[in-house]
Amino acid sequence: MKKMILALVVLGVALTVSLSQALAAQQWPEEITFGVIPVASSREMSDSFGDLTSYLQKELGIKVKLQVAGDYAAVITGMQHKHVDVAYLGPKSYCEAARRAGAEAVAVEVGEDGTAGYYGFIITRADSGLTDLNSLKGKTWAFTDPQSTSGTLVPTIYFNEVGIDPHKYFSKVIYSGSHEASILAVKSGKVAAASTNNLDYSRGLGRHWQEKDFNIIWKSDLIPGSPIAVRSDLPSSLKMAIKGAFISYNDKEGLEKLKIAGYIPGNDSMYNGVRELIVMKNALKKKAKVARQ
Repeated sequence: MKKMILALVVLGVALTVSLSQALAAQQWPEEITFGVIPVASSREMSDSFGDLTSYLQKELGIKVKLQVAGDYAAVITGMQHKHVDVAYLGPKSYCEAARRAGAEAVAVEVGEDGTAGYYGFIITRADSGLTDLNSLKGKTWAFTDPQSTSGTLVPTIYFNEVGIDPHKYFSKVIYSGSHEASILAVKSGKVAAASTNNLDYSRGLGRHWQEKDFNIIWKSDLIPGSPIAVRSDLPSSLKMAIKGAFISYNDKEGLEKLKIAGYIPGNDSMYNGVRELIVMKNALKKKAKVARQ
């Protein structure tokens, strides 16, 4: 009988220790960092994501620090080195973050028209007389960031499909750093044309530019919506809470600042098509390197 009692006590202690360890493993940090890619200036990004960040802090019950990165790669590196816990990424930068930093997509933004995705644009200045790709030969061109989907990846694949090598076709190619910078560069005449997307184009309407300022000379197929991703090593309960908070976000004023209708559940497989484009672009890059040798 004593042995049985002793065994039950030992079992009870073991279960208590296991439970304590499990709870410890699920312990949330006191603060998390929400990193966002710079699709616009730091001031614009802070203004657009400020309400959402305050909401997350209230919903999660822990401090949430908004961090606007200097470029797309900085968010990926930040997750890799555990300086960024939650991130707003583009589809391509998400694929890189998933590969290099174990990022997990938990939510996807939905456009104001209800579409869970967006479209790449090629724009020129309205009074430039540049209304198609043929008219852009020998002109200046701006991609956004090398990690941008609509700003670099998608137009690069499109150019290959129509037989254009940007570095030979255009007189000069630059990387502006953000969609806002690309659009403003076209508006000011710094470059003749640039790649961007309908969401970031809409975000600046009425503030930095008007529809009458531009020609939209090309529109891509639908690109999967930009994801909210979390670091895979965060406590499961925290990851679920973050996902739930984004999906529940319905503040009208906050969503208006973001120029979206809200968020829906997301997952990694939604970006497999983007991964195929990345493979194609890497093959083009390798082919060009061989051709130069």
